[in-house]
Amino acid sequence: MGDEYAESYYLCEICGVYTVVVMYDRFLGEEESSVRGPLTRAEGDKMIALIRRCSEPWDKTCRCEAHREYFGDWLD
Repeated sequence: MGDEYAESYYLCEICGVYTVVVMYDRFLGEEESSVRGPLTRAEGDKMIALIRRCSEPWDKTCRCEAHREYFGDWLD
């Protein structure tokens, strides 16, 4: 029971860069969103490859190597 964050990576095939949309679902408060980017194709592809290393990337209780690397060992 707490805040949840969801990151979505969008690739523009024309520009060859990624935009990242971050959704913040606040347990006690308003939902928010923010946009990051652009990320180079290489940076975005690297993050997508890291995410794909986990069989359940949406599982907020997962402590696999990919989750730890993605979050820099910062997991609750």
